[in-house]
Amino acid sequence: MNPDMSAEPAWFKSSYSNDSGGACVEVSLAAADALVRVRDSKDIAIPGLNVSEAAWTAFTADLSS
Repeated sequence: MNPDMSAEPAWFKSSYSNDSGGACVEVSLAAADALVRVRDSKDIAIPGLNVSEAAWTAFTADLSS
């Protein structure tokens, strides 16, 4: 087994987020399978979504425009 695949993913959220539990998402990049994982920061026990890097890039580009 690849040790990188068994490790807990590193999650991060926007610098615009705060620690008061607002409506934020957390993101984890998984280079091994080219997926971006997205989860609700208020309830991290619920499984998140897996999206392709291309879909995530398009989504964030639309947010910026």
